[in-house]
Amino acid sequence: MNMWMRSEQQRPLRLPLLQFLIQSAQDLKVAPIVKYAALSLFFDRFYPSLSRFTQEGDATANWLLQPIRESNLQLFALISIWVSSKIHDSRPLSVKSLKSLGDRTITEQHFTMRDFVEAEVVLLQVLDFEIGTANNAFVFLEELYFQFKEVAKLGEVLNFEACIDIMDLLYERDETSVLYSSPRSLAASVASYVITVPKQRQEFPVLPWGKILLVNIINSFSSSQTWT
Repeated sequence: MNMWMRSEQQRPLRLPLLQFLIQSAQDLKVAPIVKYAALSLFFDRFYPSLSRFTQEGDATANWLLQPIRESNLQLFALISIWVSSKIHDSRPLSVKSLKSLGDRTITEQHFTMRDFVEAEVVLLQVLDFEIGTANNAFVFLEELYFQFKEVAKLGEVLNFEACIDIMDLLYERDETSVLYSSPRSLAASVASYVITVPKQRQEFPVLPWGKILLVNIINSFSSSQTWT
């Protein structure tokens, strides 16, 4: 068992990488669809595939994966945002803006423009060049929101910004795996909770009721399984 496989089992970097990606998306002021597509690309696709990719020996071809360091993974998190921006934005992020952010936030290593371009190729290779991002919770949450808007009473009580706050909180706490039997179910759970929770609890700050939130969303998720 190689070093990456052991560290992946212990998952010591997953939570800080989640927080790094979300904070980077906020710093870059990307649209929610870009942020959640990047989270899906990185944590649902790229991150889990690294053990297979390195085990097969492909990692020896590129220094960014040999060895795998936290700073390299932070670089790939930024690349995931970049790829997602290319998919969803009419004017994608520039590599210059990503490098500028990386210079400020990746402290253990300095990456050049060329490194960013090279990292994009490596990420695509790990993903086998399959970069579809339609199957993520935000897409389904947005669909539910527009469907509920057509129903007067439900449309009034479904606060989309509160849904986004809750999604961010779940990702930042790395709690989506508890609910993530499917992205559609996760979206349905978040939406159903926001519809049923008292309005004052949707108001900022969210963190004081975060523990209660998770329990309630899990309960609503269990109920949603009967109709999803």
